[in-house]
Amino acid sequence: MPSNAGTTRLVIVESPAKAKTISGYLGPGYVVEASFGHVRDLPRNAADVPAKYKGEPWARLGVDVDNGFHALYVVSADRKQQISKLVKLAKEVDEIFLATDEDREGEAIAWHLVETLKPKVPVRRMVFHEITKPAIQAAVANPREIDRDLVDAQEARRILDRLYGYEVSPVLWKKVMPKLSAGRVQSVATRIVVERERQRMAFRTAEYWDILATLAVRNPGEGPRAFNATLIALNGDRIATGKDFEPTTGRVKPGAGVVHLDESGARGLAARLEGRQFTVTRVEEKPYRRRPYAPFITSTLQQEAARKLRLSSQQTMRTAQRLYENGYITYMRTDSVNLSETAISAARRQIVELYGERSVPPEPRRYTGKVKNAQEAHEAIRPAGDNFRTPGEVAKELSAEEFKLYELIWRRTIASQMTDAVGSSVSVRIRAVSSASEEADFGATGKTITDPGFLRAYVESSDDENAEAEDAERRLPTLVKDQPLTADELAAQGHHTQPPSRYTEASLVKALEELGIGRPSTYASIMQTIQDRGYVIKRGQAMIPTFLAFAVIGLMERHYPRLIDYDFTASMENELDEIAGGDHAAVDFLTAFYFGSANGAGDQDIAHAGGLKKLVTENLSEIDARSVNSIPLFTDDEGREVVVRVGRYGPYLQRAVPGEQPTPAATGEGEEGGGQGDRAPIPEGLAPDELTPEKVHELFLGGSGERKLGDDPGTGEPIVLKSGRFGPYVSSGERKSSLLRTQTPDSLTLEEALKLLSLPRLIGVAPDGVEVFANNGRYGPYVKRGEEFRSLDSEDKMFTVTLDEALALLAAPKTRGRRAAAPPLREMGVDPLTEKPLVIKDGRFGPYVTDGETNASLRRAQTPEALTIEEASEMLAEKRAKGPAPRKKAAAKKAPAKKAATKKTAAAAKSTAAKKTTTAKATAAKKATPRKAPAE
Repeated sequence: MPSNAGTTRLVIVESPAKAKTISGYLGPGYVVEASFGHVRDLPRNAADVPAKYKGEPWARLGVDVDNGFHALYVVSADRKQQISKLVKLAKEVDEIFLATDEDREGEAIAWHLVETLKPKVPVRRMVFHEITKPAIQAAVANPREIDRDLVDAQEARRILDRLYGYEVSPVLWKKVMPKLSAGRVQSVATRIVVERERQRMAFRTAEYWDILATLAVRNPGEGPRAFNATLIALNGDRIATGKDFEPTTGRVKPGAGVVHLDESGARGLAARLEGRQFTVTRVEEKPYRRRPYAPFITSTLQQEAARKLRLSSQQTMRTAQRLYENGYITYMRTDSVNLSETAISAARRQIVELYGERSVPPEPRRYTGKVKNAQEAHEAIRPAGDNFRTPGEVAKELSAEEFKLYELIWRRTIASQMTDAVGSSVSVRIRAVSSASEEADFGATGKTITDPGFLRAYVESSDDENAEAEDAERRLPTLVKDQPLTADELAAQGHHTQPPSRYTEASLVKALEELGIGRPSTYASIMQTIQDRGYVIKRGQAMIPTFLAFAVIGLMERHYPRLIDYDFTASMENELDEIAGGDHAAVDFLTAFYFGSANGAGDQDIAHAGGLKKLVTENLSEIDARSVNSIPLFTDDEGREVVVRVGRYGPYLQRAVPGEQPTPAATGEGEEGGGQGDRAPIPEGLAPDELTPEKVHELFLGGSGERKLGDDPGTGEPIVLKSGRFGPYVSSGERKSSLLRTQTPDSLTLEEALKLLSLPRLIGVAPDGVEVFANNGRYGPYVKRGEEFRSLDSEDKMFTVTLDEALALLAAPKTRGRRAAAPPLREMGVDPLTEKPLVIKDGRFGPYVTDGETNASLRRAQTPEALTIEEASEMLAEKRAKGPAPRKKAAAKKAPAKKAATKKTAAAAKSTAAKKTTTAKATAAKKATPRKAPAE
């Protein structure tokens, strides 16, 4: 490693973990410090805009669109303390190395650091794709300059997303609901999920039957005696399978030319085939060969981690980030499947050691990527170093999650350089003639693997949980043409066509990648954003769009279709790639998109429409808020149109006869209430495709989403589950009771409802004659005697606490606050930054992590079980950096009124003039300063 005696160098990386690892590889004379990610960004709201710019007409955007799209960058509030530290260090060193990540984001961070620190000493850019000692030493020895083309591409992307978000989001605020957001990629991702749900809603299932025959060889040689075969043709016509039915009608596709068997037809044919001879009519044997999969790129890693490890995209990337920063794997944001010569050699050596010489092909394997618009050519994701460490060698150093992901990456990398899996596949056709002279053809397939090759190291999973694993074998007996067989069993079996599967995070990332939308650095954040914005919820692994998403996408499709067009969005990625390659000017691209300059770059449809600015401004009056917030479902048996309305308190059902004027939707342009038409709330968590006519009828019972659970054995009155504004509750006569936190509407039983309706429960009478009750309240379960209250430590205690226990509890002194502190949901361990113990607690507004002094609420998609200590530490660090929330100023006291009538009149006139001046100033300021930033 080159070094000048007495020279001190400052190396700046993004994270403390990365800094700690790299500092161990550098000798004396190097100071390694973290920037904590991005140090500057466009202002998030009016408060972020410096005073000298507040009067500028472009301050709302944070981008001067009339002067070359000059961006206004401000240092993030939670980075100011770290920037001060870096400024001080920069003055004390002789040279600065910017060691941020090697992609566009990393290049931009390096540029922002230079712009912010304004160093007086030489600045070098060092890049590496793995954090190992040789890689770091090579990076220090071979620095380069900052690549301005990459910086321009990242800046253009950031400005493009700001323009899109800040111009389109206000349309959603006005026409759908306040505080919504639109984004160049997030809106397209949401559209993909919504379109799949529409397909499921339009889907009509079909039933079809076939026959499964268990056939046996009379004198078996090699292989099993019996095997299964399925009916595939009758009298020469193919038997209908799922692919032969129209998804929207459930009918056989016109011209399919198939035999559609129903239950009676299949059972009758099976009976007519009983005791008949079966004969082999054809045997085809072909060699089977399967090549190994390419090494992981960002998207395939997320897909396989979701399938095999059940990790979300964000969990996968956070875990991979830790593995990278601690020197276990190469850089994890890449769309290149290339392996370096060093990596190929390391893999081949390890294959020989573990699986033998025969498992290595004569020539190294090299792969070609299939990703559209692939950006910077990084190496694939693989174990770091010139000699790969096996999972067993690192097991004690990693957490359980890190170990599983490392093992996945190691296996995939090793397998990519192994021999093919080879074997043979057999296809057999068998015929029998029924007692009614029907020719029934059956088919069976087999697969035998003679050399598993790479499958010994790695088998890829499938999004289809019913799909057969690639290393699975299906062995058939040795069969020849004209060989007779006997049927041990003939079983008619029914099937139903299935709607298209919902997207998972893994399959949605795959869809975006195939469309050329998004980049390795953005996939995880896209998945998180569409969930945080309330457009998508997860049920298990499945991603379900909300009706809010339906309204937003419906508006975009009708009025701004180009903005969510797949090809258009991919073309923007193309142009950003051209900017990164130095083949295009960012200003031309942004000008065409925003102003519609036909001379500039960009999509001509947008250009001819006058650009984004004109498009969203001129079309605003054409958008009917009521229409976009109405999602038609169907017309019921009584001719009433059933629609879902998206209101300010959530989605609800409404039905009315055509021609009636039903209640307006609760949007930014209308209030709920009045009008005609039945309404029913939609229970939280109900998926759009589950709103079948039967379910809708159930929700409309009583006009309030009722479901009868049974009758009260004591009173004979019906007990009904209802959905109210404040959540689900049970009702019987005059009695009502909300469900407990641990209960869900779908699983509530009659017995549980009766217990709820027993509240408040009379426990007994105290010695002084006062009744003692147990009940559930806003702050949880409690016991009450007169005006004395004490909390119970569990909901079950409301139904089991005895009078003596209640009296003892009431006699004890009150704990501070409303209730005793509940035990933490989880104890996490020690914060690596502050060395304070971290715990997760359940608060009034949901779970939060705390070190005893600072609290940070968990985000929508985070769970107490899955949150890592690194994530918790980062959340608390950000919260501490922001400082305490400012207190509201107390209202100024009014001055006493003047006694003299003449003075009163003068004061009133002066006050009126002052108010007019203040109002005018406020209006001008409001126009010149940005609103609260929508998410981009």
